[in-house]
Amino acid sequence: MFGIGMPELIIIMVIALVVIGPHKLPELARSLGKGMSEFKSATEGFKQTMEDSTTFSDNQEPAAKEPAGAEAATIKKAAAEEPDSAVTEEKPA
Repeated sequence: MFGIGMPELIIIMVIALVVIGPHKLPELARSLGKGMSEFKSATEGFKQTMEDSTTFSDNQEPAAKEPAGAEAATIKKAAAEEPDSAVTEEKPA
């Protein structure tokens, strides 16, 4: 836990008790706990969103590279039947 041992933690708690006071310390601890909980849930939500986005983009790449199955055959057949657009017929003047 942040490289803090038990003796350091006890010293920090004693200083907090003296500075904040015994009546406000439980309220402060509750607020700190709620804040940490909200931060943890927000980071988990962000992590899940990033994983979903990465998974979605990974799944989309193979489909964009080359059409599969019947679609590929239809596209290849249509390309073979089309005349070359570079060849143009000259009209007599």
